[in-house]
Amino acid sequence: MDGRRVCVLMVLWAMTHLGSPGLGLRALRRTTGGRRAGRMGQDANGVPLRRSKRGWMWNQFFLLEEYTGTDMQYVGKLHSDSDRGDGSVKYVLTGEGAGSLFKIDEKSGDIHATKRLDREEKAYYILHAKAVNRFTNEALEGESEFIIKIHDINDNEPRFTKDPYMARVPEMSDIGTSVIQVTATDADDATYGNSAKVVYSILEGQPYFSVDPETGLIKTALPGMDREVKENYQVVIQAKDMAGQMGGLSGTTTVSITLSDVNDNPPRFTKTLYEFRVPESNEVGSSVGVIRAMDADIGQNAEMDYRIIGSDGPGMFDITTNRSTQDGIIVLRKPLDFERKRQYSLRVQVENSHINPRFYSMGPFRDEATIKIVVEDVDEPPEFERASYVMEVKEDAAKNTVIGSVSASDPDDKNSLVRYSIDRRTDMDRVFNIHAGNGSVFILRELDREENAWHNISVIATEFSKCNNPRQISRVPVYIRVLDVNDNAPTFATNYETFVCENAKANQRIQTISATDPDEPLAGHRFFFGLAQDAAGKANFSVRDNKDNTAGILTRRNSYSSLQKSVYHVPVVISDGEFPMQSSTNTLTIRVCTCDREGNMKLCNAEALTARAGLSTGALVAILLCVIILLMIVVLFAALRRQRKKEPLIISKEDVRDNVVSYNDEGGGEEDTQAFDIGTLRNPEAIEESKQRRDIVPETFYPPVRRPVLPPTRDNNGDVRDFINQRLQDNDSDPTAPPYDSLATYAYEGNGSVAESLSSLESVTTEGDQDYNYLSEWGPRFKKLADMYGGDDSDRDS
Repeated sequence: MDGRRVCVLMVLWAMTHLGSPGLGLRALRRTTGGRRAGRMGQDANGVPLRRSKRGWMWNQFFLLEEYTGTDMQYVGKLHSDSDRGDGSVKYVLTGEGAGSLFKIDEKSGDIHATKRLDREEKAYYILHAKAVNRFTNEALEGESEFIIKIHDINDNEPRFTKDPYMARVPEMSDIGTSVIQVTATDADDATYGNSAKVVYSILEGQPYFSVDPETGLIKTALPGMDREVKENYQVVIQAKDMAGQMGGLSGTTTVSITLSDVNDNPPRFTKTLYEFRVPESNEVGSSVGVIRAMDADIGQNAEMDYRIIGSDGPGMFDITTNRSTQDGIIVLRKPLDFERKRQYSLRVQVENSHINPRFYSMGPFRDEATIKIVVEDVDEPPEFERASYVMEVKEDAAKNTVIGSVSASDPDDKNSLVRYSIDRRTDMDRVFNIHAGNGSVFILRELDREENAWHNISVIATEFSKCNNPRQISRVPVYIRVLDVNDNAPTFATNYETFVCENAKANQRIQTISATDPDEPLAGHRFFFGLAQDAAGKANFSVRDNKDNTAGILTRRNSYSSLQKSVYHVPVVISDGEFPMQSSTNTLTIRVCTCDREGNMKLCNAEALTARAGLSTGALVAILLCVIILLMIVVLFAALRRQRKKEPLIISKEDVRDNVVSYNDEGGGEEDTQAFDIGTLRNPEAIEESKQRRDIVPETFYPPVRRPVLPPTRDNNGDVRDFINQRLQDNDSDPTAPPYDSLATYAYEGNGSVAESLSSLESVTTEGDQDYNYLSEWGPRFKKLADMYGGDDSDRDS
């Protein structure tokens, strides 16, 4: 089919579907806008307005998408009334796709599409056309806009928005319960034909589910679907366009539907009778046993509660629910005693926590079971009659006095003997002891309430049976209170520092005193103050009891003289009111001081001042030591200044006390067999001039003593004793020698090698060439040197 036939088909299709005969043909003919000329009104100046004749106009073109022909697809033709057929009119096309997708014949105005067009990529194109004079490029017609619309064909299949879909629906749902709605979209034009009209159908999942063909809503189609029988379903839904007609395109998706659980199953015990055995030693709050009821439901619908509905031991047990495992845990609430009751029977009930009223008819949602608990006998430790004991004893009680007793017994049927002891970790001083047989507690040492008013000890009861198991022990705390006895005399409450003015008047109070007593009478302390009888007759001061556990010290004459007596000692007797009465004599020291008219102290003697200032003997000793240290520092500083006038022992930092003088012997080369010749020590050239000590200025200069030295020979090289002795005598007789030990090492470098110097540095200064042929005579060790230097000469000679 060529382009022109396609164009004819487009025109026929437009006439048929758009209901406007001739609409597609108007692009091929000129149209006018009504009358040729008419009076349309006037402008603001009164000039008549006239509508001019339009030269050309066209509507939109239509083009099928996905054209598969070999020739370019014909779109339409542009024509102007100014075109006389002489080729002077040129048609110009601009806009979307002009020149690339759409081309126009400049002479004829025919428009062709150059490529296959896809409506899903672009549904229409807006272009502009104009006619101009080919030679003058003058516009013959004004630019006009037209649209090329792409007609749709059914070339896209429906696509679902998800794949797969996930959905949940409660089990046991009624028929028609909505599950999920699926949606498929078609990229074709929904306004043209049935290319985009989708119809849904179910391919897999019947007879359990159905789908609405128009909306895609999936519903249940079978009643009583049980999750416990089957939980997951796979449903395949198809979407087909062309309203489901033959030849339409289709797409599928999978819907995974899960039945959610509902509480439609009651809990059931696996057994009707449970039996547990528990030792009587189990602690309160411990677990006795675990029971479990089974429920086919899951999650919240399987939660259950346990409770005891009957028991022959009320309050002995309780049952709780483990929420993670839904187990029933039996818990002990009271201590077990095999000797009192050896078996218990419980009636328990389990029930779902969340019951759905819709399934009441499937109930009851509860179950019952019986639990038998057998108590097992355990060898228990002794039991004390009390949880703790409190005993009292007076602090003046004699040794071995019994202060109380404890009692324990074996709770087992065998009723084993019990022996008592004291945990010595609680009685480290061994103040108390206990009778092993009857539990009587008695004291071993004298008690002092003022030292320790309470004693807390621990008594151990040990069971001794035929098996002699000493591990069966128990403990009980015993609190022993030491009762007070008036066994301490009162004393001054503090260390009083009292003075009296020389100008004091008679009966003048100079001090108020009080007392303290470590005893603690029940009615409180009552102290009595008075002057000692032996000092009452000649006393210079008196004591007045204030009746409130205080007393005043009063003068008995008008004046006192520090020159006559500077210190007075007043004996004060203090007694308590308890039985037996305790009293003590306390001495009050009174200093005589000079005071002003108001009674303020101005001056006391040295002893009084020291006492008032609070300077103790230790403080005075410390002051004296400081003075001595200062004096020693002054003396040391003076001695150092005196020494500065003398020559310092060491002038230079390089001077050292132990001098090591080393002389190195280079040797005579590789063939020197003597290596180090000690005989060179006798070489007179090695003897240096005597050097004076640098740390002492000599008073008299002693010239060095130089002794003749024998020249070294081959016969006397080994005998150096005389040489060494000679050097020792020189040092011993030298008055300038240091007064400390020093080490002097003597060495002789030697007169030189037979080969003289082998250094290359010396050869630089040598004028002329040298003969090194003698190197070859020194042996294999000098072969390398002989080759290096001898070879050059041979080369040069040649």
